[in-house]
Amino acid sequence: MTPATKEEIRDAFRRGIAVAIAASPFAILFGAVAIDNGLTIAEAALMSATLYAGASQLVGVELFNHNVAPWLVVLSIFAVNFRHVLYSAAIAPHIRHLTFFEKATSLFLLTDPQFAETERRGDAGIRVTYIWSMVLGLSVYVPWLCLTVVGGFLGNLIGDPRSIGIDVLLPIYFMGLVLGFRSRANWLPVVIASGVGSVLALHFVGSPWHVSLGALAGIVVAALLPLDTKETDAPVGDVIEGEA
Repeated sequence: MTPATKEEIRDAFRRGIAVAIAASPFAILFGAVAIDNGLTIAEAALMSATLYAGASQLVGVELFNHNVAPWLVVLSIFAVNFRHVLYSAAIAPHIRHLTFFEKATSLFLLTDPQFAETERRGDAGIRVTYIWSMVLGLSVYVPWLCLTVVGGFLGNLIGDPRSIGIDVLLPIYFMGLVLGFRSRANWLPVVIASGVGSVLALHFVGSPWHVSLGALAGIVVAALLPLDTKETDAPVGDVIEGEA
């Protein structure tokens, strides 16, 4: 193993563990909510292992308990997870050198923070390798599974997450991801458009469709706005120096 590969592994693991720590309350909360809605610990762990999408898992487990038609459960989960289709399209230029198998396994582990880290790495002109992507993804995935089981054993001990402030952590976490891209051209109008579109969609269409519709509003505005020629014409070396 070359020194460069070792450094990639250390960098990916360090970033992944930081995300895992931030996401740990949600994994525990999902495990507790799943048990409260009639799932066994094994079923909760299986859901985390196969679906692996915090918000969608909570939506799905709540719908399971209300005898909703299976197609509606699938459609609701797809509505929440639709942003991952946009994520995969956005990082496609950074992973086009990977094989089909490598892309498939990397994209299975694609989450909001992994998308953000991949974009930052690609924008800095650093090659996104398969081993970096997998170490980053597994550093979040494995703790998520383990903490789901922990949450399952805790069961109803957590109670109402609002009473202890856990519910506020998720919006703060996503706000941090959004602010990480504030140096990009047209960042503010795109964020405003996404926010307004999401609020309007929540009011007129309802949850969980407001997530995808808000994202589409931001995409439309980004497509209509002119590119920042200074940013696109900047040499790769200047970009890397600016990131340092």
